Amino acid sequence: MRIRSDIFVSALTRRVFSDGGYAAVVHKGSEASGAIFVRQRFRDGLETLYGPAPQTMIGQGDRDNRLFEPRLTRSEPDAVEALIAREQKFDGDLWLVEIEVEDLGSYLTLADDTG
Repeated sequence: MRIRSDIFVSALTRRVFSDGGYAAVVHKGSEASGAIFVRQRFRDGLETLYGPAPQTMIGQGDRDNRLFEPRLTRSEPDAVEALIAREQKFDGDLWLVEIEVEDLGSYLTLADDTG
């Protein structure tokens, strides 16, 4: 059984803060099953946006895990903002979390890392 979205977001923000980074919930979505998007901000002003990996990228053993994929990598903030706005029009129940860390580390499991 996959962990609820609100619990995942809470754990993510606490882990970032405990490691000395910054995290904020910008938009709260469905507590049980809202899609989670993570906006990573870098010191140079660029950003990376991570979103849920498509179901086709999720292996049989990963069904209970939340896997992410980069949607935009080290892009200008305006481009990231535009993509977020499109996603929110499509899915008003999504979560948006902003983190300020230079290295993503183990905060998110990327679909590429599971193969």
